[in-house]
Amino acid sequence: MTATLTRAEPAPFKPAFKHSAEGGQGRHAVLFLLPALIGFAAFYLYPSVRGVWLSVTDWNLLSEPAFVGLDNYAELATDPLFWKALLLTAYNTVLNLVGQLTLALLLAALMHRLTKSVVLRATLLLPWLVPNVATALLWLWLLDANLGFVNQLLNAMGLPTHGFFNAPAEAMPSVAAVTTWASVGYVALLLYAGMLQIPASVYEAAAMDGAGEVRTFFRVTLPLLRPVLALVLVVSVIGCFQIFDTIAVATRGGPVNATKVIYYYIYQEAFTHFRMGYAAAMALSLVLILGVLTWVQMRLMRASDSDLG
Repeated sequence: MTATLTRAEPAPFKPAFKHSAEGGQGRHAVLFLLPALIGFAAFYLYPSVRGVWLSVTDWNLLSEPAFVGLDNYAELATDPLFWKALLLTAYNTVLNLVGQLTLALLLAALMHRLTKSVVLRATLLLPWLVPNVATALLWLWLLDANLGFVNQLLNAMGLPTHGFFNAPAEAMPSVAAVTTWASVGYVALLLYAGMLQIPASVYEAAAMDGAGEVRTFFRVTLPLLRPVLALVLVVSVIGCFQIFDTIAVATRGGPVNATKVIYYYIYQEAFTHFRMGYAAAMALSLVLILGVLTWVQMRLMRASDSDLG
């Protein structure tokens, strides 16, 4: 009688401390995230929930909020100043987008094709680093109708004096020009960073096909820059809708409400007329408008897709 001995296969190794290790990592992750979660709850979540509640109340800061249902939203629908403020905000947004994107694309393309100077990039960023209040005060003096340097220069060239911030037709373009001056360097650097991600082999292939600089820019650079352009467009639109400090310092919504954008109108209703409930309703409506605009931009520009593969 013979016996056949077979060697059993070793069981796969299963560390006994696996679950405890994962649990420990999870607890550590929660501890690291806890400060950010507390900050998010204190400075974003609670104010948002509080704002939704205030938007259906009548509150003047001195008495208890009184529930009024959807009365604030019904008043919004028939408030001509609210709709005018939205139109002025959209006007300012269009002026800024045209000016910022055109100049920023030009600057980024020049930097990408001609120079890699760090000093030049740092210089472009300087206006963006200046606080908006200081920028508004600087241009308020430069564009002053009587003593401003710009009008003195125009007069020396034989051109008439311009009111800039004091003329209803020129006030909003002047505000848009100031914000464009402050932001164009930052936007140019974002686009320049996007251009650096485009492989050099693509430009070499375009050059071998005989494409010039202009044709390469429109046929190669712009299409491959689409995800970055989508990001810049979304951030720029939100930033233009949030313009406040430049308006508050330079024009205070005037002349004749010519620059009373939506943020400044919300501020006036809340802290000048003490209508916190109505201001909260306007703020919540603005959040919904920006959410819809952002979704449309992301969908139209296919921001999550890249042609680089």
